[in-house]
Amino acid sequence: MPERELNLDVDVVVRDDRTAVLVVEGELDMETADLLGAHLTEQLRQGRRRLVLDLSALDFMDSSGLNVLIRAVQKARDVGGDLYLAAPTPAVRRILEITGVTMTAPPHAGVAEALAAAGDER
Repeated sequence: MPERELNLDVDVVVRDDRTAVLVVEGELDMETADLLGAHLTEQLRQGRRRLVLDLSALDFMDSSGLNVLIRAVQKARDVGGDLYLAAPTPAVRRILEITGVTMTAPPHAGVAEALAAAGDER
C-alpha cells in the first residue's frame, strides 16, 4: 500500500530569538496534526515563546488540528509566551469560533497585527 502524501506544509520564519511565524498551508487533520505539533514544540524548545500561526492558506482543520492549537497555546503560556493566530480562512475561523478558541486565542487580521500583539507583551 503506497504511503499517503501529507497535505500540509509548514514554513517557519524566525523573526528574532523569541519570535517565530509558522505559515501553515493545506489541511490540518488527524494525519497532519502531529507535523504542526512537532514544529510548534521545536520552536518552544529553541526558546521562541511568541509563536504566530499564519492560517491564511489553511484550507481545512478538524478536531485533531484544533487540539494541536489548544495544546500549543497552553504550552506557550506555561513558559511565559503565547500563540497568536493570524488571518484564518473563513472555514477555519468558523471552527475556532464554534469551539470557543477565539475566546482564549483571538485571531488577528494578519501576520503584522499578530506580531504587533506579540510585541505588546514585553
